[in-house]
Amino acid sequence: MRDNPASTFENDVGGRDRTLADQAYERILSMIVDGTIPVGGKLPTEHKLSQQFQMSRPVLRQALKQLREDEVIVSRQGSGSYVMRRPDGAVLDFAPIGSIADIQRTFEFRAAVEGEAAFLAAKRRSDADITRMRDALQELDRCIAAGELGVDADEAFHAVICGASDNQYFVTARTSMTQNITTGMNLTRSLSLTKTHDRLALVQAEHYAIFEALRNQDQNAARTAMRAHIENARKRIFDGTL
Repeated sequence: MRDNPASTFENDVGGRDRTLADQAYERILSMIVDGTIPVGGKLPTEHKLSQQFQMSRPVLRQALKQLREDEVIVSRQGSGSYVMRRPDGAVLDFAPIGSIADIQRTFEFRAAVEGEAAFLAAKRRSDADITRMRDALQELDRCIAAGELGVDADEAFHAVICGASDNQYFVTARTSMTQNITTGMNLTRSLSLTKTHDRLALVQAEHYAIFEALRNQDQNAARTAMRAHIENARKRIFDGTL
């Protein structure tokens, strides 16, 4: 069956608009991080930003929408958009260029997929799965004590849980995003290493909460703990307190 030319064109335009919106997102984020627009400060109007970035206003609105969802800016009706908080400058140091908006969407994907995988894994996990999860957590404990990044152990822990769901579609979906996922893990764990030891301890406590729910075969608790952990990881990009 041949592709519908109109559909192909729409998908292509949508992809290009998304890329442009990501660029606008990061340019505005950089202006906030470097203090060009301070906390409490008002963003230039959509018209001015669209001229400055040479982008259409619909594309710019996508970027502003994402910044609002990330709670970096807030819009006040009839007044404009204002900066709510200034992300840690290390975000731009550690994140690959052009990746921040995509990393945020990867976390949204993970919360949905891994939350449901954890729900099923709590019922279907084997004793061997629990042992593998515990091994990954113990390796993470060692990494934290040694001041190491621990991305491989973190990824192993989450991958075991997905596999324990006994549903290959969860595994396939997550595997297709492995590079994006590890990029996000590298960013969040690198940011954590710049904070106090308590920050890494908090992240590890979230892992143990997931583990305990799975070990106790509490499906709802497993889903809730997994979704909360991934959502907190997303927020940690912009908030050093979580």
